[in-house]
Amino acid sequence: MPLLGKVLKQFVEARNELKIRPYQAARNQNNMLRKLLRKAEFTEFGREHGFTAILQSKKPEQLFSRNVPLSDYVSIYKNWWHRSVQGERDVCWPGQVKYFALSSGTSDSSSKRIPITKDMIHAIRNSSLKQILAMSNFNFDETSYEKGIMMLGGSTNLKRKGSYYEGDLSGISARNIPTWFQAFYKPGKKIAQLSDWERKLDEIAAHAHQWDIAHICGIPAWNQLMLERIIAHHRVKHIHEVWPNLTSFVHGGVAFEPYRKSFEKLLGKPITYIDTYLASEGFIAYQNRPDTHAMRLLTRSGIYFEFIPFDDAHFDEEGNIRNGVTALTLQEVNTHTDYALVLSTCAGAWRYLIGDTIRFVNTDEYELVITGRTKHFLSLCGEHLSVDNMNHAIAHVNDTLNVGIREYTVCGVPHQTLFAHHWFVGCDEEAHASQLKELIDSKLKAINDDYATERISALKDIMVTVLPVSVFYDWQAKHQKLGGQNKFPRVMKGERLQDWLSFLKEKQLLD
Repeated sequence: MPLLGKVLKQFVEARNELKIRPYQAARNQNNMLRKLLRKAEFTEFGREHGFTAILQSKKPEQLFSRNVPLSDYVSIYKNWWHRSVQGERDVCWPGQVKYFALSSGTSDSSSKRIPITKDMIHAIRNSSLKQILAMSNFNFDETSYEKGIMMLGGSTNLKRKGSYYEGDLSGISARNIPTWFQAFYKPGKKIAQLSDWERKLDEIAAHAHQWDIAHICGIPAWNQLMLERIIAHHRVKHIHEVWPNLTSFVHGGVAFEPYRKSFEKLLGKPITYIDTYLASEGFIAYQNRPDTHAMRLLTRSGIYFEFIPFDDAHFDEEGNIRNGVTALTLQEVNTHTDYALVLSTCAGAWRYLIGDTIRFVNTDEYELVITGRTKHFLSLCGEHLSVDNMNHAIAHVNDTLNVGIREYTVCGVPHQTLFAHHWFVGCDEEAHASQLKELIDSKLKAINDDYATERISALKDIMVTVLPVSVFYDWQAKHQKLGGQNKFPRVMKGERLQDWLSFLKEKQLLD
């Protein structure tokens, strides 16, 4: 149907010309805050925190930050969200919450229940449409607009829990896709509802030759496993022998660079990579042009943003926020600071620390990159090693040795009377730990001055253990964290670290 492709492309290009001027972003955010406050004014949360008075004030942004305390998942769930889980109405958002997204639980060992309201589903759907409209910037062939889109996510067969359903956000979203999109959506309802990850991959592989896929979407690790399964099932050399029109990979959840080398070995020709920032708490940003790896902040999509500088003045050595800190508005951010992201959303999250850190690459388009997690960094002795630093080091190893390190995690350990870092690296190709150690260490010294300083003082050594990639997935399977939006933690600490080390010892992979 070439006519359909042409019409869709013309529609996308026409709609995408209606761009928001960069200077309107701050105004959009001010309007968004007022909209959220009005909607939740008479909820239990709104009454207790004076939303009516905030709306009547001349500077609602300032009064909002004074009246409403900052929260993390533990505090907001304990004080408020548990009531919504119990079926109570009008707690943090009008009405009864029908869905709860189970997060990947990367900040602690357990999954989290994040409320997903009708307004949030609507906001995510609209943001997804905006991203589709922005695809005209990538100059795809018009025929790609009429081909299949593979959305590899969690099961749409959600678990009924009394008055609500729970499951992976990708499963909730797929369950609520609009009717017009179902003709493009793959793997289709029947396969999408499967909760057994291995069976889902087998079913996709078996049916892959029946679909003409142009775009794939999801977490890099799971999409790579899917492509490998399809290639093996059909006994071909690369995925383009099955999906010749595969054009793009819309990815999110984790940085793509550590996966790029091994991912591209599965392709028969280059494709376009498009980054997206969709969390369980909402759709935050997406890449809307090809000449950058940064993503544009969504300022009119059901979320009001605040930003806290991620430094020693605002966070302690464990990544916990210090008392009395002040969050910044969008107008106050700059391009040389890492910020912890604070959200207030149309799902009843209020001044909620999502746990991610970001950095703006410009304040004209408000484009950003994700730099890490507030709890996922190492600073045993002042080295301030971020996930962003770690990703760059792994990408450097992949490029230098032409290998594909697909997973890794890092932990801090005592060494002699001081400290060391222990890297666990997942690679199925020949890779010597001594080479990896030298390359990782040299790259980190080059890009992180604090790390370089501590390597000649308190940080006495780094150690590298190379493991089969399957070991990482086996550990996730043990904790029922395969597929969907689940990610392997880049930094291991506390009980989770002890569990990981015990797991490796049980498999006789660690002394």
